[in-house]
Amino acid sequence: MLATIRLTSGLVLFAYVGTHLINHSWGLASMEALNIGRDIFVTVWRSWPGTILLYGALLTHFILILWSLYKRRSFRMRIWEAVQILLGLAIPFLLAEHVLGTRGLNATLGVIDDYIYEILVLWVYAPEKGILQTVLLVTAWLHGCVGLHFWLRLKPWYRACSPYLFAFAIVLPVTAIFGFVAAGREIKVLAENAVWLEEMTLHINWPDESAVVWVGRWKVVVWQICGGMLALVAAARIVRWAIERRHGIVRLTYPGGRVTQITAGITVLEASREAGIPHASVCGGRGRCSTCRIRLGEGREHVAPANADELKVLKRVGVPEHVRLACQLRPTKDLEVIPLLPPNATPKDAHSKPAHLQGAEREVAILFADIRKFTQFSENKLPYDVVFVLNRYFRAMGEAVNATGGELDKFIGDGVMALFGTNTTPEEGCRRALEAARLMSIALDDLNHSLRADLDEPLRIGIGIHLGTVIVGEMGFSNAVSFTAIGDAVNTASRLEQATKEYICQLIVSEDICQRAGVDLSNFPAHEIAIRGRNQAVKIRCIEKASD
Repeated sequence: MLATIRLTSGLVLFAYVGTHLINHSWGLASMEALNIGRDIFVTVWRSWPGTILLYGALLTHFILILWSLYKRRSFRMRIWEAVQILLGLAIPFLLAEHVLGTRGLNATLGVIDDYIYEILVLWVYAPEKGILQTVLLVTAWLHGCVGLHFWLRLKPWYRACSPYLFAFAIVLPVTAIFGFVAAGREIKVLAENAVWLEEMTLHINWPDESAVVWVGRWKVVVWQICGGMLALVAAARIVRWAIERRHGIVRLTYPGGRVTQITAGITVLEASREAGIPHASVCGGRGRCSTCRIRLGEGREHVAPANADELKVLKRVGVPEHVRLACQLRPTKDLEVIPLLPPNATPKDAHSKPAHLQGAEREVAILFADIRKFTQFSENKLPYDVVFVLNRYFRAMGEAVNATGGELDKFIGDGVMALFGTNTTPEEGCRRALEAARLMSIALDDLNHSLRADLDEPLRIGIGIHLGTVIVGEMGFSNAVSFTAIGDAVNTASRLEQATKEYICQLIVSEDICQRAGVDLSNFPAHEIAIRGRNQAVKIRCIEKASD
């Protein structure tokens, strides 16, 4: 809930700053255009609904920034997080004098704070304040852009749109500054005319010295309030630290036996950062992306249940039991945790994945294919020729697998492993695997024909297909993560592929494949083959050429 409120208030402030910059950019056209834009701007933001929305959002956003500082147990963070927080804290201090000198004097003394007034103050009489206000606008814009980027980058469509949004984020403040400069030069020339200046002074109801003192006094009050709130947060953190230290130490155990000690109440993500343990967190620990998720081990029975916001994120990505967000979990007892994503996780890892990618038991058809006598072939060829032939072979085999709806598991040396039926029924998977074998045989014939000038003899392959229950999922580490399967059926399919050498044929399929696919292969030789680790022999059919 607080995250939603902070986001909403931030969007309101971002809209205010954005429309303010757009108004500034109209100065490139003329002073008249600038004031027309201001009339529209004021109509929206100085109406009662606009005023309540704007200043309510400003107060809410600042308080929530302070609250986030209080909740933090560690100030170890990424650079972008630190920049965003510092920019957010600086805005009220930079904004106070400008608001009091425009909206404040307009409301109390009836000063007409149009662009002529503002440019006379910020460009003609006190240009140093003009620089300060430019810094304020750019600071507020950057703060909003950073927050918006780290919110939107979790959206699937953002990657395609980000170059255009980045360009807009650069162009708008630049044109706004140029518009302000153009208007400033125009007013400075007009201000050299004493008659015009006197008329504008009367029109504006120029504030006297007492008004300037009033602005200065209330600016100090605003600074003291904001500074006092920051000091209160610092004091509250010290008190909380003292209380938590009295409640003892919590031990967190990470993979590899690494242990870190923390005070009760600190999040697992903060503990990882404090201990220098790399831990994924695309959203910076705001509970949005889910990339910091962990599996709980020993001690999980003492963990408090997830709140509604955390459950919403966990449900979105479809995590199994005993998985939590490290940025939301605050252990009070010793706990074993296992980060589930690599530290270099990206926004795409925040999106939900099909259940079978996260780890599931499936009955699938497994296909292995391997080139015969490839070692002998590679010994008599240059490395370039070996790589060239292999890539042509892998492409041909891969296209055959893709054409039949299979999933390429991996290329192993000169071999191929593919899975069929991960997203369909086992029966359909068996039929697709047989069709893939047929297409692979045809593709090999075409490849041999196109490479006849490079080959001493045609390439020959052996294919083995078996059906069985395996565990499937994305497995690996860092950049070497891929979808694969493990289990006895995988070993059996590999053994059938190797047996094609013994039976001098191109394809061997288990009887289970034939039955489940509904295919009659009774015309082909039947055998039984012993598989290491299995008590019963596997019934097989030997097919001399898969394209038959």
